[in-house]
Amino acid sequence: TLCEICGDKNRDKSKLMIVSRDIDLETVEKSGSYNGTYFVLGGSIPILDKNPENQIRLKRLVAFLDKKNYEKENLSEIILGLNANPAGEHTAEFLKNTLSPFASKHNIKISTLGRGLSTGTELEYSDSETIKNALKNRA
Repeated sequence: TLCEICGDKNRDKSKLMIVSRDIDLETVEKSGSYNGTYFVLGGSIPILDKNPENQIRLKRLVAFLDKKNYEKENLSEIILGLNANPAGEHTAEFLKNTLSPFASKHNIKISTLGRGLSTGTELEYSDSETIKNALKNRA
């Protein structure tokens, strides 16, 4: 089921931000700088993990993306809004590798937040201005 944010008809359905936890979504929302939809992974992938797909909601994410594509929501960008720490970077790399075939097939850009966030920073502790800059300067 869709959350209140993703069910809002005024949201930009062409953008999907993937975050690790609910608190990260709340922090981005408080910044007032993003009007797209979200997917919450439920965690991040530790660097030495042997089964990364078990650490995050990967199957749900793939099903969610397939549904968005099936419903012709014209998704044009997936933003990896993950923590700027080793586990967040590892999760971002895993997701890029996993989602790239889908993204290429459907002409979807995969981006990451710009480096307004310093390495080691947890998203939930970032101020609104830092999040605005990170969104504006995403790679």
